[in-house]
Amino acid sequence: MSNVKNIQVNALDGSALNLADFTGPLLVVNVASKCGLTPQYTGLEELAKTYGDRGLTVVGMPCNQFMGQEPGTADEIATFCSTTYGVTFPLLEKADVKGEAQHPLYAELTKAADAEGEAGDVQWNFEKFLVDASGTVVNRFRPRTEPGAPEVISAIEAAL
Repeated sequence: MSNVKNIQVNALDGSALNLADFTGPLLVVNVASKCGLTPQYTGLEELAKTYGDRGLTVVGMPCNQFMGQEPGTADEIATFCSTTYGVTFPLLEKADVKGEAQHPLYAELTKAADAEGEAGDVQWNFEKFLVDASGTVVNRFRPRTEPGAPEVISAIEAAL
C-alpha cells in the first residue's frame, strides 16, 4: 500500500490540499448531508476538537453515490456542515468513493481491510479510515460504527 498522504486532493472550495501537510494521523470519512448517519458529524467534530491538539485531523469527503444523499453544491455543503454541526475539520471536494470514477484517495483507502478482514468498496456514507502519521491505513471502520465508539477511540489513541 502506498502513502495515502501523497495522493492529490482538493478542498471543498476547489483549492489544492496537501494531506502530507497534516503531520499526524488522519481520520478520512465519506460524508453526506441527507443520510440517517449524518448526525455522526457531531461525533467527528468532537474527535477533531478532542484530538486535534495531539495531531489528529478529521477529513471529510462529501459523496453523492449512496441514494443521492449529498446533492448539494460545495457552498451548500459547507454551509450545512458549519451551521448545522459546527464542522471545523477540512472537507474535500465532492467525489466518488467507489466505481469507475473512484477518487484515487479512495482507490488506495479501500485496499485496507476492516476488523472482519474485508477490504473493497465503501458500503455507505460515513465509513471511516484511520491513516497513521506516515500515511499508511491502519484501521477501517464501517459506517454504523460511531465516531466515539471504543474501538475508534483506542485506534486513534494508538496512532497518536
